[in-house]
Amino acid sequence: MDAALDDVFIDEISFPAADGYALTGTLFLPRGAKRHAVLINSATAVPRKIYRGFASYLAHRGCAVLTYDYRGIGDSRLPAMVGYNRPKSLVGFKASMSDWAALDVTAAVSWMRERYHTLPLGYVGHSFGGQALGLIANNSEISRAALVASQAATWRLMTSPEKYRVYAFMNFVGVPLVHALGYAPGWAGVGEDLPKGVFLQWAEWVSSPRYLFDSKLPALENFAKFKGELRALCFSDDPWATRPAVELLTSGFTAIKPEVLTVKPSDVGAKAIGHFGFFRPEHRDTLWRGVAEWIQGE
Repeated sequence: MDAALDDVFIDEISFPAADGYALTGTLFLPRGAKRHAVLINSATAVPRKIYRGFASYLAHRGCAVLTYDYRGIGDSRLPAMVGYNRPKSLVGFKASMSDWAALDVTAAVSWMRERYHTLPLGYVGHSFGGQALGLIANNSEISRAALVASQAATWRLMTSPEKYRVYAFMNFVGVPLVHALGYAPGWAGVGEDLPKGVFLQWAEWVSSPRYLFDSKLPALENFAKFKGELRALCFSDDPWATRPAVELLTSGFTAIKPEVLTVKPSDVGAKAIGHFGFFRPEHRDTLWRGVAEWIQGE
């Protein structure tokens, strides 16, 4: 562990999703007083370990922090019955992106709220993790939400030529492959393996002009329930979460006036940030500190 963070206690835990499915998480606790609770919510096909450095940093600053894997991802994927430390096949595994929000993210918010009921609850959402904020029924429990590269990810609002690559991959490679195999394999370029239902719903949203807002999900009504503070960061070199795409997502939070900030790599002395770079340790004294201070109201 980083010597500067040796005052952070890290514990691997398991907690039940709303339907009882066992989710695996990591709890980061300051050894001193806890002043805030923060839930970090992952991007699609991204395991929680990506957020370990940032979570430790927040804990160092006095936050109780939880990272976790959605069902079918990372350590929340069932193990195989044979072989050592091998994951079970996702063929036949039932899950969708809306399930992740309704069952997994909702439960994580409840777990943190119940455990740290005297502390203000902050929410960090990376990509899909930010989208999920608007879909969960208990988002009113959250005081401040920082969205990192979270967007209404329709291919139309991505930069060229990436937008055409994404559209072609989703519809002409990904969807047929998923129907053939019964899941989305990570080797196809999506990150970790994804359950069939997750990928197909994702592909449907990406292909729609207004992303998830064009769906018929009853959970869309939950966007209007969020009344906390919201700050959304987009990065000028991110081809997926462009400012128009971030603004489309934040427009769904109709009860508040979200703050959208565009950051250029040169603003923080970096050559590149992109869709994932925020979570690199090199940004500890710039991007990390800025988000931490905002979540903690400093």
